[in-house]
Formats: sequence, structure tokens, C-alpha cells
Amino acid sequence: MRIAATADLHFSPQSYDRIREPMSKVRDEADVLVLAGDLTNYGKPEEMDSLLTALLKLRIPTVAVLGNHDYESGRQEELMRMMTGEGIKVLDGSSYEREDVGFAGTKGFPGGFGRGILTAFGEQEVKNFVQASVDEAMKLERALAQLRAQKRVIVVHYAPVVDTVRGEPPEIFPYLGSARLAEVADRHGASLVLHGHAHHGCPEGRTTGGIPVYNVALGILQAQEPSRVYRVFEV
Repeated sequence: MRIAATADLHFSPQSYDRIREPMSKVRDEADVLVLAGDLTNYGKPEEMDSLLTALLKLRIPTVAVLGNHDYESGRQEELMRMMTGEGIKVLDGSSYEREDVGFAGTKGFPGGFGRGILTAFGEQEVKNFVQASVDEAMKLERALAQLRAQKRVIVVHYAPVVDTVRGEPPEIFPYLGSARLAEVADRHGASLVLHGHAHHGCPEGRTTGGIPVYNVALGILQAQEPSRVYRVFEV
């Protein structure tokens, strides 16, 4: 299966005009399109409505997770209903199997990496923050546990490894992802992990267990090649 992946479209009709032509080729180059979050800019239904009009014209099966921008207006449930109503497979602690490939996904959450990972100690506000990170990791675990396919693709918005956020200011690394997601991936196994969010990070990394991780944020793709709006993987 050929999988085209991108993230961080931050959709507006004006911004999409700049990538419309290269996106129109995706159906010829891939079997499935993966969107790894931040589909909208402010999480507004009118933004999603315009994006869906553009996506439906691509006529390609689509799998997606939401990102932090899609939560900005507090209408994420409505956005997900709009997407699923148009046949898009929205992963939120859930999974989807197509042919012999399984997709498992969730948004993810910040939390940090390695020795810098935040732990649930001290103020209740800190504990709540850490619990949100743990909850997202548990959602990914449930999604992976549902899969029977041997080939597995994990889709998250936040980064699961520090490798793919390098290039961003080190001070914000803990806000770009969480190693808890990578720990889940290594426990269950996967062919690859796709994420976005770190617009100025690195395109590739690996989990401790050796699973390839790819940052497919639109900014990363276009920094490599201005006309590039998705990256194709074969699994």
C-alpha cells in the first residue's frame, strides 16, 4: 500500500490555493491519504467545511487525526462528525484496517522526552497536565490492541520522539510531544509512525525499539522541496 502523508495544513482557502495543484496528484501516487492533525487554523466548522470540499475532490480514501489547532474553538467533536460524515476515517483512540494494513491513531499531547519527561508530582495542575498525556498514550494503546493486521501505521499529531523535533528551539521540546507515545508503539510494534506539529523539526527519527518515525508537517516537506505537499510511504 502506498500512503501519502501530510500534516499542519492550517486550512484557509487562500493557503490551500498554493498547494492545490500538487495535492491534485495524490490519487495517482498513493492509495491512501493520511492527515496528521492541525487540519484547520482555529478549529472552526466553517474552516472544516471548506477543507472537506477540497479533500472530496481528491477522491482518495483518507485517514486523519486532529491536532491542537483543531481543538482551539472547543468544537472538535463537531469537526470529527463533519469528517466522518464525508467518509474520512478519524482516529481518536481508534483504529481502521484497509486491506492488510492497520491504522491506529490519536492526537497525542505534550509531556517531554527522556530525562525531561514531566511526571505527576506537585501541584494538581501539573498532575492534570501529565494525566492528559498519559490518557492520550492509553488511547493509542487501545487503538493498537484492536488491530489484527501485521502491518501497522501509527498516526499522531504530537511527536513521539525527540529526534523529529530537533531544529525547534530546545526550550519548547517538552511542548512538542511525549515519549509516552513511543513507548506504546514499541510495546505493540508498528511499521512506521507519522506525526506533525513540529514545523521546523527534522523529517526522520526512530523510537528506542527502532520503529521509523516521520515528521510530515507541511513546513518540513516544503523546506525540502517547495512543491512538495505530502510524502509517500510504501508498507
